[in-house]
Amino acid sequence: MPNDEGFSDFFYAAPDGLSLHARIYGEANSGRWPVVCLPGLTRNCRDFHELALYLSAQVKRNVVAFDYRGRGQSAYDADIGHYNIGIEAGDILAGLAALNIEKAAFIGTSRGGLIIHVLGAMRPRVLKAIVFNDIGPVIESEGLAHIRSYLDPAPRPKTYAEVVRDLRSTHGADFPALTDADWERMASALYRETEEGFLPDFDPKLVETLAGLDPSRPLPDLWPQFDALAAIPMLVIRGANSKLLSPRTLEQMRIRHADVETITVEGQGHTPFLESGILPGRIAGFFDRAERRGGRK
Repeated sequence: MPNDEGFSDFFYAAPDGLSLHARIYGEANSGRWPVVCLPGLTRNCRDFHELALYLSAQVKRNVVAFDYRGRGQSAYDADIGHYNIGIEAGDILAGLAALNIEKAAFIGTSRGGLIIHVLGAMRPRVLKAIVFNDIGPVIESEGLAHIRSYLDPAPRPKTYAEVVRDLRSTHGADFPALTDADWERMASALYRETEEGFLPDFDPKLVETLAGLDPSRPLPDLWPQFDALAAIPMLVIRGANSKLLSPRTLEQMRIRHADVETITVEGQGHTPFLESGILPGRIAGFFDRAERRGGRK
């Protein structure tokens, strides 16, 4: 049953037995496609809280927001080699099986979008509609290097006010449109309080997966995987100040996919806040249109 905050916690076993977590919003079996939310590299299910409340309460969709292994309430993995999108995609499929979800609309923020590309190869029939939040088949090395720069070393603020201050200091230039409430939501989603102060809510060893990044060398692209999603309705959201998803890649996505909508969010970078401005209504409307065209098959 949902708690007073509008969701229930769901724990399940990964294929290798690791304990994993997701939040469940709304009622299952509503007759509408459920929505599966996949967060970014070091993010967790709390990123989607406000959007999930909107989609479950206002448009009556069941929403499942996942914590990957090593993030949020999912267990940490002793083998950091398991922090990769292939294994994480398998974890998501295990969660969907445990919830008896055979098809859904998906929202992928950053790394979550990469996982959707992998799911398209592993289990294409599960994908009924896709929202990519500031991610595409080409990842700009500058953007990934920027992410690494603020993750290592991650700050350890002592008070909640310091958390908000540090986030503004790090990300403020890319997010001039954010309000005080936005920064506070970001802080509560990213950090957990401990006896040592406030810590980022992920396994610190996760940062080691970026150790071999060479910003001077282009990363492999995922155009073949993207092209395999051609039959699936798609909405791509880009932050106008994003360093990870370039305008050129966004335009190529629009050209190569016959059924794609795009939104550029002014005053935000990587990644746009999906609960802000017009985005909740645009996302809900996109899913409704996709479902009507798909005949709810």
